[in-house]
Amino acid sequence: MQWENEPIETIFIEDPDDPRVAAYRDIRERDLTGRQGLFIAEGEVVVLGLASMASRCQPLSLLLAEKRVAALGDVITSLPSATPVYVASQAVLDRIAGFELHRGILALGQKPEPLSLDKVLADIGSQDVFVVASGIGNHDNVGGLFRNAAAFGATAVLLDPTCCDPFYRKAIRVSVGAVLRTPFVVAGATDIIEALQRAGVEVLALTPSATERLSDYRRAGPVALMLGSEGPGLPKDLIDRCRPIGIAMAGGFDSLNVAATSAVALHHLTTTALAGS
Repeated sequence: MQWENEPIETIFIEDPDDPRVAAYRDIRERDLTGRQGLFIAEGEVVVLGLASMASRCQPLSLLLAEKRVAALGDVITSLPSATPVYVASQAVLDRIAGFELHRGILALGQKPEPLSLDKVLADIGSQDVFVVASGIGNHDNVGGLFRNAAAFGATAVLLDPTCCDPFYRKAIRVSVGAVLRTPFVVAGATDIIEALQRAGVEVLALTPSATERLSDYRRAGPVALMLGSEGPGLPKDLIDRCRPIGIAMAGGFDSLNVAATSAVALHHLTTTALAGS
């Protein structure tokens, strides 16, 4: 998205109960109950990402600790001119948030319109790589997946409904803002696999039970990397629909955490030449 930027005036908030900052109140409780299409972004890097042209999301307002305003001029001026910028003392900010907010910077954002599988899978090329997640409910792991997907240039992230909402505040923070710019779709795991395969994408299921090793694999075209939750991993019925792939390990280990696994696999898939090239 691209904004028309003009000088922005800040609005000082003295009362934690001021209705203008109601969306920021009791953040942790709201994290659990949801925000009906809205989300909270936290920290300078994440908020800069929200305000950038690469963002798929709309910034609605900003809430800063008074002591941080001077150092955050780049953040403020990167916002569209109609965006309210609220400023409060650290004490008032902490009371609004419901905990000590050491970073001193929050933003309220609007989630983008949901994408469909058909939209994301249109015009696929031989270099496209997709990340597919099933049953990953941990916010850190989902954030890590998005960060790795963005870092290695994945086309999109495809989540089944048993994964946590990537717009959870901690997931956004762990992703370093990648959630805000990376296309993603939520759909049934079987529907995702079938749609990918219809589009000519080979789906790899990362599993310790695989006999084929990632280091030996050379893709012939677009590929999707499917990962499951730590511990149980992917269900057998999903693995059976895909090409099982494993990562060779030493020391009696058979798996890494989800984020580490995705990083290893994405690096291999995006840096190894296509078979026959």
